[in-house]
Order: sequence, then C-alpha cells, then structure tokens
Amino acid sequence: MSSQLELFNQMKEKWEKDIQSSSDRDYSFDTLSGETVDPLYYPVNPHEDYIEKLGFPGQFPFTRGVHANMYRGKLWTKRQFSGFGTPKETNARYHSLLGKGQTGLSVAYDMPTLMGYDPDHTWAKGEVGKCGVNVATIKDMEQLFEGINLGDISVSQTINGPAVILLAFYIAVAENQGVALANLRGTLQNDILKEFIAQKEWIFPPEPSMRVITDMMAFCTEYMPKFNTISISGYHIREAGSTAAQELAFTLANGFTYVEYAMAAGLDVDAFAPRLSFFFNSHLDFFEEIAKYRAARRIWAKRMKNTYNAKDSRSWKLRFHTQTAGCSLTAQQPENNIARTGFQGLAAVLGGTQSLHTNSMDETLALPTEKSAEIALRTQQLIAFETGVANVADPLGGSWYVESLTDQMETRAEKYFDEIENLGGVIPAIEKGYFQMEIARAASDYQQKIDDKQLIHVGVNAFIKQDEEIEIPLLEIGDEAENRQVNALAQLRNERDENAVQLALSQIQDACINGYNIMPPIIAAAKSFVTMGEIIVAMKAEFGEWQEAAVF
Repeated sequence: MSSQLELFNQMKEKWEKDIQSSSDRDYSFDTLSGETVDPLYYPVNPHEDYIEKLGFPGQFPFTRGVHANMYRGKLWTKRQFSGFGTPKETNARYHSLLGKGQTGLSVAYDMPTLMGYDPDHTWAKGEVGKCGVNVATIKDMEQLFEGINLGDISVSQTINGPAVILLAFYIAVAENQGVALANLRGTLQNDILKEFIAQKEWIFPPEPSMRVITDMMAFCTEYMPKFNTISISGYHIREAGSTAAQELAFTLANGFTYVEYAMAAGLDVDAFAPRLSFFFNSHLDFFEEIAKYRAARRIWAKRMKNTYNAKDSRSWKLRFHTQTAGCSLTAQQPENNIARTGFQGLAAVLGGTQSLHTNSMDETLALPTEKSAEIALRTQQLIAFETGVANVADPLGGSWYVESLTDQMETRAEKYFDEIENLGGVIPAIEKGYFQMEIARAASDYQQKIDDKQLIHVGVNAFIKQDEEIEIPLLEIGDEAENRQVNALAQLRNERDENAVQLALSQIQDACINGYNIMPPIIAAAKSFVTMGEIIVAMKAEFGEWQEAAVF
C-alpha cells in the first residue's frame, strides 16, 4: 500500500500542477449558499486499485474525465441537431440558434442526401427536405452556411455513406470563404460500421467503405489537424434497441477497427488517434449511462496505450458527443419529453461529455419547431448555469454505486470484445449477422418488459390520458422544398462547364481504381459543380453496392 500511496501522491501533485496551469471560466463556483467548492474531491486514504481504475481527471486512465479541471475551465459545446427543407431555410434556423447561445452547429441531412441521391432522382421523390436539409451541390453547401464563418464555429455533420462528398463540399466552401483548412473545427459522423450494424444507411460494401474512410483520415490528419475525422457512433446502436453495455462494446470495437485499418494503411497512430471522437446515447437509466461513459474512457485509454502502443497521451483520451435518447421520447403527452431530456442531458454532463445535443419535445411527431428547439437549448443552459454540476470535476467519482456500475460495464464490454474476436473481428461479425441478432434480442427483451409493465414508460403503459389531443404546434414540410431544390439543380446543370464535370468524374474513377487518395479529386469535382449523385454513380462503378444477408 505504501507504494500505491506514493504513486497516488505523485499523481495528485501532477494534477495540482495541471490545475494551476489551467484557466477557469469567469464564474462563481460556490454553492448558492456561498460555500466554497473545490475543483475535485478524492479519498484521503485511497484503496489499492484507485490509481489503476480512477486516478485524477486529465490523467490515465481518464475515468474521471479528459481534462484536469473539466467544466470549470470550459463548458461542453451546446449543439442542436438542425436541418429541414432547403439550405436557405436551415441557414435561418442556424442564425436563430446561434443568436440564442448555441455554441456549435450540427447538420441534419434528409434521406436522399444520406443515401447519395440528388433531389431529382426518382427515389428522392417525396422525401426531399422532410427529415433534414437537402444538400446535393457546393451551391447548396454555400447557402447552408451563408453568413457563418466556418473558421469561427465548430460544425458537426451527421452523414455516413456520402460523407466523403459532403466533407469535400464543406472544404470547398471553407476555401472559398478564405478559411485555411488547418483552422476548421468540427466532427464528421463518418462511422460506416454502425450503419451495417444498426442504422442501415450504407452505399458501398464494407471493405470499399473502409478504404474511403481511411483516405479521409489520411487527408484530414495531414491538412485538418483540428477536425475530428470520424465520430464513432454508439447512438444509433442504442436507438436500434441495444443495451447500454452493447452500445459501449460495439462502439468501441468499431473504434478499434478504424484504428487497425488506419495503421495498416501506414498512418502513425499518434498522428490520427487524437482526432478520433465518439458519439453516445444518453438513455433513461441515469446512473447506468454515467457509468457507461466512465467505462468507455477507461477501456479506450488502456487499449490505445497497451494494445496499439500509442505514446501521445492525447491518443488515450476518449472524447465524445452525446445526444439524448430519441427512442425514449413519446408521442403521448409530448411535454413530458422536456423532463426526460433534462434528466438525460444531466447524465451526459455528469458523465463528462465534450458536447451535447438535447432533443426537442416534438421530435416523435415532426421536425422540431423553433420554439421546441429553443426549450431544448435552454435545458442545457439550465444544467450549465443553475445546477452547480459544472462546478467540480467528476462529482460522482467515488460513489460505491457508480464505481460498481462502471466496473460491471467494463467487464461486460470485455466479454463482447472476446466474442467479436472469436468471430474474426467486426467486419466478419457484421457479415455473420452477430450484431444484428444481439441487438434484436435486447430490443425484444426491453419491449417485453414494457408490455408486461415490468418497466413503466409514463404516458405509454401507465398514467395514460384517454382521448388525448396534441396541443403543441408542429413543423410541417410541404413539397415546396423539393420543387425549389429540383429547379436549382436544373439551373446549375445548365450553367456549369460539362467538359470540366466529365474530367472531374474520370479523375474520381481513376482514384478509385488505382488506389489514390480519393479526397483531392472529389474536392476538385465539388468546385466544378459536380453533384453528389453524380459522384456516387462514379464511385459505384468501381466499388459496387452491398446487400445485407437476412439473419431472421
């Protein structure tokens, strides 16, 4: 124990130096009654495994957070997932949210964009702008960010199959604004593995998809050092019906796979790993969610250090965005969703998230209205400024319940890792339907508990209002958005240089065939006004498409 105590004192001394060199926000961190709150609380007599399992914030294994002073230094980024109709309409919403105190943007794209179809494609009909914003060209991307300096704001984009194209549009717009690529900040949800596992919005087969992602990682590592190249997403795995432990394990397994592919392509782990980020769900079991985030940091740190031999401590830090659970929201008594979102947002903050999206109360019924989005943003601001939870790093650290749950989460995740490895890794497990079957079982078990009232979902299986009438306004997207996007696309095609378009497409195909990095020719194509759908067709000619095998 004496050696452990000596190590504890050494790490405490290091943490104290880190705190002294860190700047605090200009804010009172006292309680409402005026009592002084220390930046961190820790045991006087630490148990033998304290350093191994917990340590100090900003230190390996980062269970207690990735920064020494956490939110006393910088609050999490407040994002609202926003997008609907045309780029012009969404741009107006962005300006409104930024004016109300939002500190980052998160782009929600519509289904045609997510699947790589231009708005005039047959399969896009009736879906343009309905569940997000429609973007098919660099012109659309320019309009989406009109009046917003991309060098001043962090932008997250939820896009997967066509991610490489949307990133190219984004880069081209930034360059046209005069913003250096090195100054771009944000995150690309470029996690194709979770698409095969849960969300089912893919375009190319697994191996070509991994090739494209590796190209993007290489490009961004070299030219965009502040940009998170990939957001490895557990959110959609949880929304598909997984347990918290499955979300944790499957997400981290995907993350390790991206690391392995990048290293196999010759990338230095310490060059790209610091810019990997994660995206987790915050569900209804308050303490289980907090434990999940703490376990995620610990598992990632140990694997990156001990398995992948990362030397830079930044490579050990798991940084993550959180979104409150969409699947927990109810169409019944939708105002109750405000409270649900508040509890889930609080769990994310107590778990140490780096950015947060809080769902709006009306999202089971329609896209959020401006009013409901404002309430969701105000929920984050209430947590940040009125609850006191941001005044101390890891306020729940040392709780017997939370620490026990954290250990359980880690143990269950390790069991899943063993199962995935025995199947040959993530991609073979996808092809065998392993993830799909595990999630389906979990979803069925959960629904059975709801049906049997072993779990209460307020307003759904208990405390029901008979003959309820929804009294909140809803945002409705008509056909006007589709007509405007189709007309704008037709005009662009009439005005562009067709020879430049064909040259750009041939260069993309050449990169696909010969293994060149695909990013530069797609950026060039964006600047030549090639559409997303046209680029997808060119890539499909080489990469093909993928059909999932049935598992039931």
